[in-house]
Amino acid sequence: MSQPTGPEAGAAIHLLTVLVSAALTDNILLTRFLGMCSFLAISRQMKAAAGLGLAVTFVTTITCAVNAAFYNLVLKPHGLESLQLILFIVVIAGFVQFLEMLIERVSLPLYYALGIFLPLITVNCAVLGAALFMTNRNYGVAEGLVFGFGSGAGWMLAIVLMAGIRERLKNAQIPPALEGPGITLIITGIIALGFVGFSGMVQP
Repeated sequence: MSQPTGPEAGAAIHLLTVLVSAALTDNILLTRFLGMCSFLAISRQMKAAAGLGLAVTFVTTITCAVNAAFYNLVLKPHGLESLQLILFIVVIAGFVQFLEMLIERVSLPLYYALGIFLPLITVNCAVLGAALFMTNRNYGVAEGLVFGFGSGAGWMLAIVLMAGIRERLKNAQIPPALEGPGITLIITGIIALGFVGFSGMVQP
């Protein structure tokens, strides 16, 4: 089996770089601090955190690809870049509505565990931020798809890590002044410092 060479190999390496950068070195939650509201609220339980992480990953992946197509094929050629924010929100809202109906039909416990934060993915700044970062970097549809998946996967990685730690903390002795949001924000900062170690590995 022949290995890809030349432009094909270069394109594959570029997409891999975009993926790793979005998930680790430029993690949208731990380096940009986008999507913190639902991150802090849902990371109390592993199952809910993993469910919301998968939902955010799905929405971010699909909407980034769709928004990249609309932006590069419709808005940019006709000089309508100023409408990108409205278009992106409409696309995100449509996919979130679809996802909400799907989860309600497939898993009612997960639907109730996510609660109000499932429809609020529409205004999750991590999802919208990924779409805006994508256009700022002039990504095409393939790059947008990979970047969206990496951003969502990075957000999911962060919330699952936090959920695992918070479940262990239930049996730990924490000073009363640090219980709840206090210790959560401190741990978030420590995890973010850990991800700083990935800086410089790859650049988008």
